[in-house]
Amino acid sequence: MSAYLEYIPPAARAYCTSVSRRYTFTLVLKKSRTSKLGDFRHDRSKGSYTISINKNLNPYQFLLTFLHELAHLQVALAYPRSAKAHGPEWKKAFKELMQPVLQEEIFPQPLITVLQHHMRNPRAAAGSDPKLWNALQAYNRQPPGRQLASLTDGDKFIFRNKQFNRVEKKRTRFLCREAKTRRLYLIPGIAEVELL
Repeated sequence: MSAYLEYIPPAARAYCTSVSRRYTFTLVLKKSRTSKLGDFRHDRSKGSYTISINKNLNPYQFLLTFLHELAHLQVALAYPRSAKAHGPEWKKAFKELMQPVLQEEIFPQPLITVLQHHMRNPRAAAGSDPKLWNALQAYNRQPPGRQLASLTDGDKFIFRNKQFNRVEKKRTRFLCREAKTRRLYLIPGIAEVELL
């Protein structure tokens, strides 16, 4: 299972190895998934736990996702049936797992500042926090594309091979109308799109 260590910052490897040894789980490295960076699964019939993480993530994103999913495992073991997926128990576990790595030897200073703010009340996904998402994207191997939030209402764009019009902002998502079907969708502001 130590193959994942090459995906995280070197200074965090000993810590991740140490916390991983506390649990029995399978770690699966996945190709890029547009809907999620990682996930946690509990197969109740087998009593097994699986964490999957996209292997195309930058090291800081990978580490954050790994500890996010490990917090789910920790909560599943402590509260087998009563805890909500991203409820108070998970938030507490995630904060505790993140605390030792919030240091400049592991994360660059601009990212630590954003992470510290995020960790006051961590959200279900890094993509739900646009400041954190954008800070993490700065460390990608490829520069990020144009985000939906950078467009204006009425702009036409392509997202997942479909053409849309941006209608209006709804908190961190945008109401968009697919051109072909006229159906409305809520698309995150951080979604990478191609302006038409």
